[in-house]
Amino acid sequence: MSAERTATPRRTEALLYLDGVSVSFDGFKALNELSLVIDRGELRTVIGPNGAGKTTMMDVITGKTRPDEGTVIYGADTDLTKLDEAAIANLGIGRKFQKPTVFENLTVFENLELAARDNRGIFRTLLAKLSGADLARIDETLVTTGLAEHRHRQAGALSHGQKQWLEIGMLLIHEPQILLLDEPVAGMTDHETEQTAQLIRRLMGKHTLVVVEHDMQFVRDLGARVTVLHEGSVLAEGSIDHVQNHPRVIEVYLGR
Repeated sequence: MSAERTATPRRTEALLYLDGVSVSFDGFKALNELSLVIDRGELRTVIGPNGAGKTTMMDVITGKTRPDEGTVIYGADTDLTKLDEAAIANLGIGRKFQKPTVFENLTVFENLELAARDNRGIFRTLLAKLSGADLARIDETLVTTGLAEHRHRQAGALSHGQKQWLEIGMLLIHEPQILLLDEPVAGMTDHETEQTAQLIRRLMGKHTLVVVEHDMQFVRDLGARVTVLHEGSVLAEGSIDHVQNHPRVIEVYLGR
């Protein structure tokens, strides 16, 4: 069946294609023949109970974890399982973890400036001047993330939500093809959660986004296709209404 899946037309149309991916840790199967297709420019939300394989899935995509079996095809024919983390990042795949990691003693602008210089190597980073294109990209990112009026504010003084937006901005500086966001609204206020949904929707089309989240209202607000993982494979997929009314999803996840 795996060979038939790799021959399907959707593979060539997709930006990211996981086929039969399995990962085991000390006998525990974190991913169990997981197959998933993400189209270019798509926003996809991924939900599921703890231990469903959501984090492991992102670890495999970004090269942090090597699968025991299966392939992860990016673009036409690049198998990410053959590459290391740095090479995958250089292809345009950015990942944001749940806890924001910004330089709190620097300003918002300086954080974005460091991110813009990051691809030049350490020595060149210390000496290089920002180009006009770099500055324009920083200005655009400040507007996109809603942080333009905070550009000279120390990052440590930002709210939790603003720090999350700044870290997303630090990824956007590199103009990634794919953004993987791990529980981006965890710990946010209701207002910040709403603003984060607006930010993610603004990025739709320009970037391909995969959002792992537990907040079901936030998932509904995004209005994207939902994939439900359970025991390392896809349990259900479709609209939020479809998965929320799926008997097995209710049984293993939503009914808890």
